[in-house]
This record gives sequence, C-alpha cells and structure tokens, in this order.
Amino acid sequence: MKLSVCYIVFNGERIIEKSINSIYQIADEIIIVDSFSTDKTEEICTGFPKVKFIQKKFHGFGCQKNYTLSEASGEWILFLDSDEVPDETAVNAINNILNSADPPYKVYEIHFNNILLRKTVKYGGWGNVWRERFFKKGHGKYSDDLVHECFITEDKKGKLPGHIDHYTYKSIAHHIEKINNYTQLMAEKKVSNGKTVSLFKMIFSPFFDFMKNYFFKLGFLDGIAGFYISITGAFYTFLKYVKINEILKFRK
Repeated sequence: MKLSVCYIVFNGERIIEKSINSIYQIADEIIIVDSFSTDKTEEICTGFPKVKFIQKKFHGFGCQKNYTLSEASGEWILFLDSDEVPDETAVNAINNILNSADPPYKVYEIHFNNILLRKTVKYGGWGNVWRERFFKKGHGKYSDDLVHECFITEDKKGKLPGHIDHYTYKSIAHHIEKINNYTQLMAEKKVSNGKTVSLFKMIFSPFFDFMKNYFFKLGFLDGIAGFYISITGAFYTFLKYVKINEILKFRK
C-alpha cells in the first residue's frame, strides 16, 4: 500500500535532510507544508524527487497538519516533524505493515527518544513518550488547536516497534525562543476558550510543575538535563499564565 510521509516545517534545515533520508526508501510521496522558511529548508527538501513542497501561511499547528493530510494521496500516513528521525526498526515495521494484507491496527503509536543537551532524556515528563504518528488515512485527524494539537481517532491503537529520535533543540537560545512562541500561542488559545487566571495559580502552578517533573517524575535522575527541563517547564507555565493575564488586560 502507498505511504505518504507528511511534514509541517518552518526553518527545519538542521535535521530534515537526515529525517527524509531515514524514510525515503519506503515513502511513495513526501508532503512538506512549509510556513515560508527563511533558511535552506526549501533547497534541501526540493532536492529529493519524491517531495511535494507547498508553502502555506501558518494558522496553527492543528490546521496546518490537517491541511497536509488533505494533500496526501497514500493509503497510509507517517507524520513527522523536521527534527525527528525514525530508527531502522521502526522503518522496517512500517514497511511490514504496508506489505501486510490485513494489519491488526489502523493507528499506531511510536516511542520517542527525546534528545536534549546531547542526552536522551528518560525521566521528568520527557521520557517514555508515545505518539500517534503512523495511521491509515481516514482513521484520524488533528484537533484544530493553535498549539499542542492532539490526534483524534476512534480506532484502537497499536504500538510500533522501534522509536523516533527527536532532536529537540539545537541550543538553549533556540529552546527559549520556542518557549516564547509556544506560550504566546497557548495563551491565545486559552483566552479564546474563556480561560482566566488567578494570582494564586500564577504564583504556585510553576512551583508545582517543577516539583512534579523533578521529583515525582524522577527528573533528577537525568542530571543537568533533568534539572533544566524541570526549571524551564516551570518557566513555561509561569510565562503562559502571565501572557493570559496580559491578553485579558489589553482586551478590557
């Protein structure tokens, strides 16, 4: 059966060539929807004959992903980010399903290795992560959320052998930039859904998030990376609530 590998991309030159190479042999087509990258993303992607490269203004992660799905013609979809690389075991498992007359599932979750500061994170909320990335077309779609979209399906999910290496951020500065962008989108999403925030929540929620990730989810076992993830996770929560408060004040 035909496989469409789908990406949404913005300035993905860092890892995307490695990602495409990892799945190129099993892909029948590669759909890349780019939000007008300013780096070498287009040059890299269009160097692969199987790539269909589309530029589209970004209106949120969920909407962008669903548009990408609409452009795919394969019976099966593998959805990746530009900084994600499936390992050989996962690629072989996908190929076996494509060649199977009656696969046991229509939706598969894949295990993620989140790599930060050159370390595979095993605890603190970043370890033991599974995501729905391989599925038969028509058996799922993404929520239309600006950020932190979720995969919606009524099918029972299988677990795919192997894993995806997720090269999260190229530097601390890159991570902080992403936190700033994501918290802005998240605040706008929460306000549009009628969310408000109290001073109590703004002060204490970041503290609780740090305690949960660093101690209860054993983030301290990841050393410096675990502490960094826990402290920036708390900062993410604080920044999100401050931005919600800011948006609400400007709307008064």
